[in-house]
Amino acid sequence: MRVGAAVLLACMLAAGFAWWQARQWTPPRAEFPVQGALLSERDGDVVLASLKAVGADFVYLEASRGGDGRDESFAARWQEAAAADLPHGAVHVFEPCIPAQDQAANFVTIVPRDAKMLPPVVALEEPADDCGPLGAAGIEGELTTFLNQVEGHTGKRAVLKLSEAFEERHALGPRIERDLWLTSFYFQPDYAGRPWTLWTANPQRDLAIAARPLRWVVAQP
Repeated sequence: MRVGAAVLLACMLAAGFAWWQARQWTPPRAEFPVQGALLSERDGDVVLASLKAVGADFVYLEASRGGDGRDESFAARWQEAAAADLPHGAVHVFEPCIPAQDQAANFVTIVPRDAKMLPPVVALEEPADDCGPLGAAGIEGELTTFLNQVEGHTGKRAVLKLSEAFEERHALGPRIERDLWLTSFYFQPDYAGRPWTLWTANPQRDLAIAARPLRWVVAQP
């Protein structure tokens, strides 16, 4: 029984250490020298100057969602990122059931024109199966409408942030010619049929500067 207990304790310690390492892990800088983070109000208080100090070369900030959702932390963090001289960009979470015109109006109202901003990002997370005419059959047209208006506002081509579930259902990665942002812990993602530009490599990275785990992102070298 003592031997069994010792083995069990050793296994628990090993599992705990592996879990801790996983929460700390980032891709090696030698292979991926440019790394950063994605923030929203759900992440709580994060001082962006401190984020830069622990190795973030850029930050993306969730700005808007659907036709009227807005991230309450966006405006202050946008100014804070500029003050910290930390390259920054804005993310819109696209909701397939909401007309593209309404979503674009929401984004351009909250995100200022700024020649220094990083390319805007459109996050496509949930498949569009329950939205009637704005659903699966019309998603590409609606997305194109949204992209035209947002890119006209920012003066930059957008990046598509595709979840694996969304891409599996709609296969937009090979059909819409935009840079891709994909998500896969530890292993590089390949579910969109072509190379990624941005990669959420650790969706829950523990950092001393943040009360909650942050989404850690790397750029293609």
